Amino acid sequence: MGDLWSEESKFAAYLQVEIAVVEAYEELGVIPSEAVRHIKENARIDVKRIEEIEKVTNHDIIAFVEQIGETIGEASRYFHYGMTSSDLVDTATNLLLVKATDILIKDLERLSQTLKDKALKYKDLAEIGRTHGVHAEPITFGFKIAGWYLEIERNIERLKGAKSEVSVGKISGAVGTYSNISPEVEKIVCKKLGLKPELFSTQIIPRDRYASYIATLGVIASSLEKIALQIRLLQQTEINEVAEPFGKGQKGSSAMPHKRNPILCERICGLARVIRKNAIVAMENVALWHERDISHSSTERIILPESTILLDYIINLTDKIISELEVFPEAMVNNIQLTRGLIFSQRVLLLLCEKGLPRKQAYEIVQKNAMRSRAEKRDFLELLLMDEQVRKFLTEKEIRECFDVDYFVSNIQHLFDNLKGERL
Repeated sequence: MGDLWSEESKFAAYLQVEIAVVEAYEELGVIPSEAVRHIKENARIDVKRIEEIEKVTNHDIIAFVEQIGETIGEASRYFHYGMTSSDLVDTATNLLLVKATDILIKDLERLSQTLKDKALKYKDLAEIGRTHGVHAEPITFGFKIAGWYLEIERNIERLKGAKSEVSVGKISGAVGTYSNISPEVEKIVCKKLGLKPELFSTQIIPRDRYASYIATLGVIASSLEKIALQIRLLQQTEINEVAEPFGKGQKGSSAMPHKRNPILCERICGLARVIRKNAIVAMENVALWHERDISHSSTERIILPESTILLDYIINLTDKIISELEVFPEAMVNNIQLTRGLIFSQRVLLLLCEKGLPRKQAYEIVQKNAMRSRAEKRDFLELLLMDEQVRKFLTEKEIRECFDVDYFVSNIQHLFDNLKGERL
């Protein structure tokens, strides 16, 4: 991904667009075939020379055009003919964005497969579900991961839509009116490049496209942060249900040798903020003066490479973490037992309602025993078995059956049948 955004790659995309333009002119009979052949055979990019020229011109596109002109001689009169700078920059940038998106989609698909494999592996491994950070009811670790998997699947579809958003080109000249270039040139060029012509562009491709594109990257980054944050929370000392990979010889703290910190997940959370920040910048670029100004240009030189590079990095980092994640089933069992059975309160409540008790009365009976269990540090089951109001409606067997973890595990197994195909 880094190579894609290098100066060499950028100018190669520029030249690809320019060659497509002269080929279009050739098809339309405007430029002689000999001149086109000469340009294609002799045009060479010299990044250092472009930089030298730009020091004088203070205009990178003119520097590029002049440097190529030095390599093609008299045929330079046909090079960049009828075009404005944004015809070249926007179309070439979108070529790069399409390639960048293909990389991101491929990497997301790999992460998706990793998550699916782990979800199926741990579909029966019970752990406590938490709401507000407080123990709620049992789930399975695979159930949690399956939610991440489906979110990544949705993000793959979003990214495909984002790719379509930027798969457009613009070869319509100054202010987009085709005053010095034929619309047929644009059609031919875009077809050659695998892009769609932008309808009613100004001098630039409208920046709502880039805003939507980077906003999508921001959503994906948020999903990766969500996964990383969950792992960080589960790695807390008091919970200790999972741990991100920790390399041989790795150190957790300069002061405390015992520390094993979730630095990879914390890195993902931090970099996701940078990507989301860039979405705000892209939105600020939508509103430009009249048919355009150039305030968007400087920011896009940062936010487009930075967002795609950072997202690609944290996708791959997330895949590494999930692939090498350490899971501690014993801790999950211990945590399920931590509340002395309080997590089964809803099953008791509903069973009392089924036996004919009004919900308000049933709730108060169960809550009273729950609060007593917490205050006296006694088993919830023991208190329910001793409660005369409860025993009036429920047998010992019925009460004990409410405390079966496997009941919760079995109730979500049908969901995993949906994950066994290659893709949803």
